[in-house]
Amino acid sequence: MLLNFEYEKKLRVGFIGAGEHAVRNILPSFQYAPLELVALTDEDTERGLAVARMFGARHFYQTYEAMLAKEQMDGVLIVLPPDDKGKSRYVDLGAATLAAGFHTWIDTPPCWEANEILRWTKPAMDTHKYLVTGYRKMFAPAYVRAEYIKKTPEFGKVCSYSMRYPVSLVPESKRSDPKAVAPLFEVVHPLSVIFRIFGEPEYYTFARTRVEGPGDVVMSLTHRGGVVGTLHLTGNQAATSPVERLEMVGTGANVIVENGVKLTYYRAGGTRGEGEEGRIASFIGPDEAAPIIWEPDYALGQLYNKQLFLQGYVGCLQYFAEMNMQKTPPRYGNLVDTANIMGIVDDLRTGKDREWFSTSR
Repeated sequence: MLLNFEYEKKLRVGFIGAGEHAVRNILPSFQYAPLELVALTDEDTERGLAVARMFGARHFYQTYEAMLAKEQMDGVLIVLPPDDKGKSRYVDLGAATLAAGFHTWIDTPPCWEANEILRWTKPAMDTHKYLVTGYRKMFAPAYVRAEYIKKTPEFGKVCSYSMRYPVSLVPESKRSDPKAVAPLFEVVHPLSVIFRIFGEPEYYTFARTRVEGPGDVVMSLTHRGGVVGTLHLTGNQAATSPVERLEMVGTGANVIVENGVKLTYYRAGGTRGEGEEGRIASFIGPDEAAPIIWEPDYALGQLYNKQLFLQGYVGCLQYFAEMNMQKTPPRYGNLVDTANIMGIVDDLRTGKDREWFSTSR
């Protein structure tokens, strides 16, 4: 694992935004990615200058227009909170950075509705630049490993999966209010994991709880090839509960990812102990089929214990930098991924319970 100053080549980037999320999670990840922070801009001059000094930006600009016009850069990263109405600010800014000729990385959620992605399509084609949405969980080590296991012959064919994530959906009467429906947009994170590991679903439906309070939802998804899954959105879960859980079932094997950081692989061929059925004295089975467990060792000062790595922030930014330096189209977080993920969000926000939806719009 190289540190920033050890890379021979870096992607020269500008940064729009100096808020808390950028300072806590995105800019610190530059320490481990081949990114050179050329310039930073923020509408709050005092805060922006402080953050620019903190992370070693060479220049600070009060407006993003000035930065785009004056700086020689390879790309731009945009990390901003929603606007006063509660809608994403990335649509206009992403269109502007693409039109100015820069590869663009935006944070989540990318937009309010899927149709807004068309605002990025033309400038991206005109300038031959890419826009990537930072679906960090696509790069979380536990989920990357789960995808790897899924592809091994030993795991067999994937049959089904289930994922749980604390997202709520307000009653139908409130879903036109961006601020009221804002919690729903966190669903892009579990959806991005599902897209990376299992691909785009072909059909899906959802049902919202009739119990008062934050609206829990259960989604049923069907993928090409016959894989079926559920996405359980648990807005009512305890604040002290583990945030998320994924279970993937193969042919005689399964994988569980707990809270995004602990991975257990129950390998095929195992038995519960050895001996004649009904007379097995020990629950310990053969070593060659015993479960494998990976989890961080927080007693060590290793990079893998940092949440920047565990949650996928570093991997996401490394991918953006390396993809652009190698001049290869993005496979993860591209406009197709974003259009399909936001299409599902649209259906949750505007669709009816127990109605079936298709991604072949």
